[in-house]
Parts: sequence; C-alpha cells; structure tokens
Amino acid sequence: MKYVLASKSPRRQELMKIISSDFIVATEDIDEESSYKLSPIKAVEDIARRKGEAVEKYYPEDLIISADTIVVLDNQIIGKPIDELDAKRILKELSGKAHYVHTGFRIKYLNKEIISHVTSEVIFNELSDELINKYVKSGSPLDKAGAYGVQDNGKFPIIKKVIGSVDNVVGFPVKEIKELIEQIKK
Repeated sequence: MKYVLASKSPRRQELMKIISSDFIVATEDIDEESSYKLSPIKAVEDIARRKGEAVEKYYPEDLIISADTIVVLDNQIIGKPIDELDAKRILKELSGKAHYVHTGFRIKYLNKEIISHVTSEVIFNELSDELINKYVKSGSPLDKAGAYGVQDNGKFPIIKKVIGSVDNVVGFPVKEIKELIEQIKK
C-alpha cells in the first residue's frame, strides 16, 4: 500500500510529509465551480470527494487522500483571486473581520471511505492599504483561497488570531487526517 495525495497544492504536499515521507502525488483536473452552488461545507467535501475519485482508478490498492479548502465570509465562498486587483479587493473585504476556513477531505482505502471536514475561525487585523499592496506585490496571495496564507503572517501581519487548527487554515488538517487514516487502515 502506498499513500497517494490527490492535490497539486505545495502546502498540502509539505504537510503530508508529517503523516508520511513516502507518498506520491496524483491529480486530475475537476470542475470545482459547480460545487460552489452547495453550502460551503458540502462544497469542500464534494470537491475533495471528486478529486479523490478522479485518481482512484489508477491506485485501487492504495490509500488516497484528497482535500479542498475554502474561505467563507458571511456565508459567501471566497475563492482564489483572479489577479492582483481581485486579491486587494478580497483582503480589504476580510480586513478587521472574522471568517471561517473549511477544509473538506476524503480518505479512501480499498472499499472504505471517510469524507469529513475541519473548520477554523480566522480573525484578521485591520489592514492598511500599504500592507495590502506590499503583500499582493509579493505574489503570495495569488494562488490561495481568500488571497492569504497563514504561513505568511510573520512577514505580513494580517491575522490577529486563529481559533482551531492552524494546519487547517494552511489547507491540510494533519492531526484529524492522521487519526482518520489510522481508523480506515484497521
């Protein structure tokens, strides 16, 4: 049995190393937008399920982990920014507010499947235009849901507080996934 991570995210791949240093990455493109019609939690679980299903035929004997993360403000899903201007708009919208980060994940091994999610609350600092501009210029927000990464907080102080799993805010709740992997392997 091999571990298969069905995710292109370099941050998920980095966190997966905590679970196992021996894994492969396998991905297929899926349409994520169609899931956004669902409630936020159902959407991330649906995307994670479909990401896993897209690769499972290639790895029928292996343990497949797939995940998706979304940012939700006032029950509206905030995806990845389309460009720098959109990233600035998103960051201004999140400034000084609390929002939720949901990561849905699916673990599949042989005929067993677990689909679940983890939710964390993130409270932003009030962000100045100068900080937003510097952060967006760094390029880091452009490939992230909500236009930010908690791992950037040391250099760009955007987050006041995380309530819940910080790994979840990165996009891969290691503790919860690790526990469920042990369950599914029994």
